[in-house]
Amino acid sequence: MAQVLLLSDAPEDALPSLELLNHRIRSFPAEASSIVRAPNVDITLIDARSNLAHARSLCQLVKTSMLSPVIVVVTETGLPTLNETWQADSFVLTEASPGEVDARIRMASVETEDVAPAGEIRAGAIVIDETTYMATIHGKLLNLTYKEFELLKHLALHPGQVFTRDRLLHDVWGYDYFGGTRTVDVHIRRLRSKLGPEHESLIGTVRNVGYRLLTGGTDHQESNGDADAA
Repeated sequence: MAQVLLLSDAPEDALPSLELLNHRIRSFPAEASSIVRAPNVDITLIDARSNLAHARSLCQLVKTSMLSPVIVVVTETGLPTLNETWQADSFVLTEASPGEVDARIRMASVETEDVAPAGEIRAGAIVIDETTYMATIHGKLLNLTYKEFELLKHLALHPGQVFTRDRLLHDVWGYDYFGGTRTVDVHIRRLRSKLGPEHESLIGTVRNVGYRLLTGGTDHQESNGDADAA
């Protein structure tokens, strides 16, 4: 049985199936002040059926101030608006069956049981501390610039995922950066150099696509040479 917090202005309508499950539910209004007053829980559900912008802001606030995973309750029409900026761990449709709701809650709970300490990101031998802006590999400190740190952190948050140079430029440098994608190549090359000969292959080049962080060694289909290969 999970301790569930439901942030909703109409909790009786948000997720009807929830009432049929054997979880302990506490309901609070969908507002920032509720986060301060709410008890410690295993899962937080956020009602995003109507005011999507407000729900997203609330979701982001919960993720930065509470330790529980967040599940967004959304309608089918609102589903396309969900993306990584919400910082949600999962979602569930408001008309979902009791079995699906229970599965979503259990999956979110399991996925957060063995997470790293707050502010710490682990990807294989790489450990990134967001609070101190320090990164290590096998315990050895990496002397990274701010952008090198941000680039490595972004790759470490999505191990194995391939990013194009345009996507990395957007995600790490932001909308207001006017430099070209060559900047990404230069920073990738510097990162590999600082990882050292033993570990430079952890940043793999997927030819004609982009880059990704490997956590289990090299892949014979990937090239770790000149960044221009991407």
